[in-house]
Amino acid sequence: MSNEFRPNDYEAHWRKKWEEEELYSIDNPKHKDKPKYYCLDMFPYPSGEGLHVGHWRGYVLSDVWARYKMLQGYNVLHPMGWDNFGLPAENDAIKNGVHPRIRTEKNIDNMRRQLKEIGCIYDWNREFATTDTDYYKWTQFIFLKMFEKGLAYQKEQPVNWCNECKVVLANEEVEGGKCERCGGSNIEKRFINQWMLKITEYADRLLEDLDGLKWPEKVKEMQRNWIGKSVGARVIFETESNDGEKMDLEVFTTRPDTLFGATFMVVAPEHPMLEKIVTAENKDAVMEYKKKAQLLSNVDRQVGKDKTGVFTGAYGINPVNGTKVPIWVSDYVLMDYGTGAIMAVPAHDERDFAFATKYNIPIIEVIGSENAVKDAEGNLTEAYVGDGKIVNSEYINGLSVSEAKEAIIEKLKEAGKGEKTINYKLRDWIFARQRYWGEPIPIIHCEKCGTVPVPYDQLPVTLPDVESYRPTDDGKSPLSRIESFVNTTCPKCGGHAKRETDTMPQWAGSSWYFLRYPDKFNDKELASMDVLKEWAPIDMYVGGIEHAVLHLLYARFWTKFLYDEGLVPFNEPFTELFNQGMVCRRAHRCHPCNRWVYDNEIKYVDDKPMCPDCGNELTITVEKMSKSKGNGVSPDELVKEYGTDSLRLYELFTGDPSMDSEWNDDGIKACYNLLKKAWSFVTTATPASESSKEAKIAINKLIMNVEKRINMFKLNTAVSAFMEFINEAASIKDQFSREDIENFVVTMAAFAPHFSEEIWRNIFGKANSVFEEKFPSYDESVLVTDSVEIVVQVNGKVKAKLVIAKEADKESVAKDAMANEVVKASLESKTIVKEIYVPGKIYNIVVK
Repeated sequence: MSNEFRPNDYEAHWRKKWEEEELYSIDNPKHKDKPKYYCLDMFPYPSGEGLHVGHWRGYVLSDVWARYKMLQGYNVLHPMGWDNFGLPAENDAIKNGVHPRIRTEKNIDNMRRQLKEIGCIYDWNREFATTDTDYYKWTQFIFLKMFEKGLAYQKEQPVNWCNECKVVLANEEVEGGKCERCGGSNIEKRFINQWMLKITEYADRLLEDLDGLKWPEKVKEMQRNWIGKSVGARVIFETESNDGEKMDLEVFTTRPDTLFGATFMVVAPEHPMLEKIVTAENKDAVMEYKKKAQLLSNVDRQVGKDKTGVFTGAYGINPVNGTKVPIWVSDYVLMDYGTGAIMAVPAHDERDFAFATKYNIPIIEVIGSENAVKDAEGNLTEAYVGDGKIVNSEYINGLSVSEAKEAIIEKLKEAGKGEKTINYKLRDWIFARQRYWGEPIPIIHCEKCGTVPVPYDQLPVTLPDVESYRPTDDGKSPLSRIESFVNTTCPKCGGHAKRETDTMPQWAGSSWYFLRYPDKFNDKELASMDVLKEWAPIDMYVGGIEHAVLHLLYARFWTKFLYDEGLVPFNEPFTELFNQGMVCRRAHRCHPCNRWVYDNEIKYVDDKPMCPDCGNELTITVEKMSKSKGNGVSPDELVKEYGTDSLRLYELFTGDPSMDSEWNDDGIKACYNLLKKAWSFVTTATPASESSKEAKIAINKLIMNVEKRINMFKLNTAVSAFMEFINEAASIKDQFSREDIENFVVTMAAFAPHFSEEIWRNIFGKANSVFEEKFPSYDESVLVTDSVEIVVQVNGKVKAKLVIAKEADKESVAKDAMANEVVKASLESKTIVKEIYVPGKIYNIVVK
């Protein structure tokens, strides 16, 4: 047996061998009779920079889990593919002058190499990309099914148009009113017809079905907040247009009980009635405010601390008391929620209070409570948002909040001025991009027949290869310039027609990809019902918290729709979800230069990091690892120096998998040393014919700790358990039986697969893979001992630790303690005042 630990001598060999043996293929006859388990990583986008060690973390986590399930006797489906379409690939292609297909395929080759180097148990036979025509054929199929059901429709929507780039910008491409691509602020809102998906039809089911999922509660709460179901009332305020026409301005409120306290109203800058009600004197100021507000994202408009607005000059009539209420426009009200107009009750809403205070608008208290904060004159100094009795509200005075709500709604209903209603923050999904790199939308426009779906037997509508994929000057998709693609024949009348030239968003392919993996080779349907019954839904889904809302929501929506259509046998795609934290590392920023400085650019002066451009000292912060911040760490060099398994272990050991962790470049050495010691333990131990008591306790404790910690996803502490075992086993290595040593190797296999396979097959001479073994069981009775360790203290300070019988009484413990040399020395010339014994834990001697 060799005592030398050289991981680079064997790691690549075993990765190749596993592929040749199709060890991880669910079609391998060896797995035929095993129960099925589906473990899945969130669909990766093939980035040009490849993987850094922050990406590795998520893949290692899911791989350990998948390997553990394999060792438990499951036939594990753990596939991998690529989310190729979308804006990042197209922008990258435009920037570098390389076709997005060429660019993404090159990126895939690099990332596939890196993923294989991790040693992940992916079934590469099932690999596919969203850009494969035999895949997006079925994405188009699902769209047509939604179109048939009225869930896919067209509607005029506002979009961001950059006059410098001559292109429509996604919301995420506009930051602080500036174009992310050119940095210019010459952006305007344009209204164009957009394809929409009616996800709102599924709002209640998306909300209610969260309760049955084994997901982190914070993720479920994020989805609940995004759907934003709220019960309230629709209330009509009469107003007048600027030409004297009577109009109804409708608001949605969850607090109809506070109507008597409404002292102003606010409409969103996008509200369709704004231009009709604004007076001539206020029009210029209102229109200028509207233009600026529309350049801000919804997030910016909601989180801004300083509330701004402009008075429109118009008034609404409060339906409960007939008072005139001034109507303002402000960016903190969104068209995406309710009706785009609110009644403002500053006494009982923090945003309204801030706005009213700033613009000197009256504040009327209508919820009375001794907990309200007031000044010496009895005026509110902050909004009171708690419960109480109704005041200053005429006929509902003295009622509770809940009673007042019902009374007001009844009055509004009788007067035809409102009714009880339910509102959602969730809005229908904009499902079109005026871009080239996406799935063509399978729709044909005919002057005679109107909007016509492409027949199913003509799918896929393939994306043509083009020389120019740059956006057009008029904001239309680049496909609109390709006559051979646009001009076609109407499937209904046979006359001349034109194809839809918008493409689907990147979310499309990732909304159902998990259904395709189990039945990738099916050319008759998106997936066989029998195959899906056998393999799906997904047992464990692993990915970042950044996808907690949109991706998961869209995937759930598509799955529920397909379930309704009888195409899948379940209505929730992901049974259990685990979100790993991000890997962070120190990053250096030069504020004068307004840029991140890479490690290899930094100039050090007296050990201080200085900017290479301006010479100013750099600010050091801990940031999410990314290429843009210059703090990414490539795994390639670390693998060359320490081996794959060492890096795998450190990715796990760096912290709680569910929390963000800070990367330390030197931390991998401890994990390398763990493997080196483990190698020495296995290869130099002389197995005993029978394990000693100490050895039995050590190996059973290890198996128990690792199993429990894996199942809690506390993989960092599982690595700690291996470290504790190796340190403990070093002094008794010849007291372990052959079975104990083999159980150690199998227990470690999911964490360090190359190490374990090399030991198992080459050192132990086993014919089959270690992953064909069963994860060892532990004997709890071995871990039950008759002795316990207690702490001996003198005046509260620890002086010794004693191993005593579990049932030892105070007298026998005192006798053993007094015999200890350190304790005896601590008691010299002292008088014992009190002795305190906590059975099995502490013996404390109080002296003076």
